[in-house]
Amino acid sequence: MTDLLSLRMWREVGRSDNLQEALSAAFALLRSSVTPAQAVIRLAVPEHRLWETIAGASAVPSDALAGAARVTDAIDLSLPAALRDEQLVFTDASTFARRHPGVVPQGAKGPIVVAVLSDEPRLTALLVLMGLPQRRPSADQRSAMLAMLEPLAAALRQYVRQRETAMLREAAEADRRALLNRLGRTDITESIIGSDTGLRQVMEQVAQVARSDAPVLLLGETGSGKEVVARAIHRGSDRSAAPFVRVNCGAIPVDLIDSELFGHERGSFTGAVAQRKGWFERADGGTLFMDEVAELPLAAQVRLLRVLQDGLVQRVGAERTIAVDARIIAATNQNVRSMMREGRFREDLWYRLAVFPIEVPALRERPGDLPALAAHFAQRAAAKLGLTPCMPSEQDIRMLCGYDWPGNIRELSSVIERAAILGNGQRLEVATALGAGSEAEAVSAGSASSLRASSAERVEQGGLTTLDEQMRLHIEAALRKSFGRVDGPFGAALQLGLHPQTLRSRMRKLGIAVVGFRQRVGHG
Repeated sequence: MTDLLSLRMWREVGRSDNLQEALSAAFALLRSSVTPAQAVIRLAVPEHRLWETIAGASAVPSDALAGAARVTDAIDLSLPAALRDEQLVFTDASTFARRHPGVVPQGAKGPIVVAVLSDEPRLTALLVLMGLPQRRPSADQRSAMLAMLEPLAAALRQYVRQRETAMLREAAEADRRALLNRLGRTDITESIIGSDTGLRQVMEQVAQVARSDAPVLLLGETGSGKEVVARAIHRGSDRSAAPFVRVNCGAIPVDLIDSELFGHERGSFTGAVAQRKGWFERADGGTLFMDEVAELPLAAQVRLLRVLQDGLVQRVGAERTIAVDARIIAATNQNVRSMMREGRFREDLWYRLAVFPIEVPALRERPGDLPALAAHFAQRAAAKLGLTPCMPSEQDIRMLCGYDWPGNIRELSSVIERAAILGNGQRLEVATALGAGSEAEAVSAGSASSLRASSAERVEQGGLTTLDEQMRLHIEAALRKSFGRVDGPFGAALQLGLHPQTLRSRMRKLGIAVVGFRQRVGHG
C-alpha cells in the first residue's frame, strides 16, 4: 500500500514543475489517509532576494486553513535539534511555535507534524502538517507521510535549480541591456565603428585569435575601447553562446579579492552567510574579461597564475579545488614592462597573459573614425535625452579632429552628450562643449581654425612649428640615445614613459624607422 502511494506521489508531483502545484497534488493524496487540515512548506535561505516571488503562490488566510496546501515566504530558520536525527517530529503547534518562531503559521493549533525536506547549507526547508485529528498518527499514516517527503524534496530541488537559472538569465539579460545602453546600440551584433579604418589591424588580430582559447592581453589607453574588442573576441569564438563575465580588478577591495575571483564557502569569514561562486566559476565555459589586471596586488597575482596554469580554483574556506574552463582576456592601460622592472607585476604572469597581445590605438591615432563616432554618439545622446537628433557639421568635425582626446572614446561620448544638452535639440554646441573639456580657450570662440592657431602659437613658443614635429624630435632623440632600441630596460619607450606598442604606433604615423638609427651606431 505504501509503495503504491509513493508511486502515485511521484506521478502527481512530476506532473508540474511548479512547487505550489506539486505540494497541492501530494497533499490531496495524503488527506485520504492522514486528513490534515493544512500543509505548509517553510523555506529559509541566506539570500532572501532569490525567493522574493515565492510568496505569491496561493496565499491562504489563517482563518481558512481547511484543505490548504501552500508554499510560504522565506524566513530566518535554523534546523530544530529534534529534526537532526528524525525524519518526522510529532508535537504541539503552540509548543513548537514558542521554541521556533516563524515555522508554524499563525492560527495553527493542536497536533502538528514537522519534517525536513532539505537541510543544505544554502537552503533549509521544512514541511509542516497541521490540524491533525490525533497527536500520534498510526503506522500507516506515518508511512504515508514519509512517502510524501522524497517526491516533494525532489520537486523542491527542481524548483531551486529553475529559480536560480531564471535569476542568472535575468542577470545576464540586464547585463546585456546595460552594455547596449552604454555602447548606444540596439543589438550586440552591430559592427564596431572603425573596424574597416582605424581599427582594421585590431579587428584582423581579433579574427586571428578568436577561434583559439589562447589568453589575450589588450593594451591601450583608458577609454580606448578595450572592452568592445574583448567582446568582439568572445563573439567570434566557439564560446559565444556561453557567459561573458567582466570584472574590474582595480575596483575590488584588497581584502575581498580572493572571495570575488575564486568564491567562498559559507562561514569562511565574518559576513560569509552563504556559499558564493567566484568570477572564474561564473565564467566557466565562457570568457572572463579581467579589466585593469595590472591593479591586482602581488599576492593575488600568484593565485591568478595558478588558475591560468592548472585551470583549478579553490574557494576561500574550501578544502577541495574546482576545475574551471574559462578563456581569459585581460586588459590594462599601464606600462606593464615598467611595472615588472619595479617589481609590481610578476614576469611569469605577464608571459601567461600576453600570449597574444593586441594594442588598441588611442582615438587621436585614428582621426578618420571621428566623423562616424561623433555621429553615433550624437544619435545616442538624442535618444538618451529625448532630443531631436542633430548631426555634427563639417566645422564641428574639424574642431573635434583638432583636439588631442586624452580620455579617448569615453571623453568623445561625454563631449558630444554635453554638446547636445547645450544645443537643446537644435544643434550641437561642440565648441562650447570642448571648451569645458579643458584643451584650448580658443574652442569657445567656435572656430576650428582659431583652435589650430592657438595650438600653433603655444608650440612656437618652444621654437617648434607643429605638434607632430615636436613629437618627432622627442622620439628621434630617445632613439638616438637608445641606439634604435624601442623596448627593453634601455629602450626609447621607457625614456618617453610610453608602452612600446604605443611608441611603435606613433613612429609609424610619423614615418620614423629605427633602421636609420641602428645604421648610425654601426658606423660610429
